[in-house]
Amino acid sequence: MIRATDIHKFYGELEVLKGVSLEIAKGEIVSVVGASGAGKTTLLQILGTLDSPSPGYPTQIEIDGQDVTRLGSKQLARFRNRHVGFIFQFHQLLPEFTALENVCIPAYIMGAGKEEAERDAAEIMTFLGLEHRLGHKPSELSGGEQQRVAVARALINKPGVILADEPSGNLDSASADRLHRLFFDLRDSYGQTFVIVTHNKELAGMADRKLTMVDGRIVSQ
Repeated sequence: MIRATDIHKFYGELEVLKGVSLEIAKGEIVSVVGASGAGKTTLLQILGTLDSPSPGYPTQIEIDGQDVTRLGSKQLARFRNRHVGFIFQFHQLLPEFTALENVCIPAYIMGAGKEEAERDAAEIMTFLGLEHRLGHKPSELSGGEQQRVAVARALINKPGVILADEPSGNLDSASADRLHRLFFDLRDSYGQTFVIVTHNKELAGMADRKLTMVDGRIVSQ
């Protein structure tokens, strides 16, 4: 599902990623661990096409058979909307919209009609145990509920890949545990591939495979 070769990333003279290569199979849940500053989030952003690798290297990044390094900015935006879902530590929900409306936003961007988007959003939110929260705004939800709404938003366009950056870092231990188990339920039900950057040892250990990063390199798999 994901194949990346020789990813380098410089910020000025600082080389954050030093020739990272990896392969992740369809339906695999992979955790990425390492100290702060190891390059984990930078790698995730490049895999998700939110950032670009530095030029001058034979870098190749394939997602579901598409070499995203060959796409222009508009093509990348369209590909990202359809094929990649993002979950962040802070849910990034829009406070003026209801939970249902927040989940629908990526579907609207893709061109779905209101009825279709709301039907799909309600189905996913029901699967996530949020059927009684459709009309609530983020401020009326618990932290765990807000993060599940963010998960539903990441799933609305049925992407093949979900990229998560410290998804449980802002949750209490009970909510974090429920979220971790949810990822595996989603993989079993929908077949998504998950790449999860985390400092949570329990979540990292639950993954099918753990990648450890040190100073911009993957040192163990």
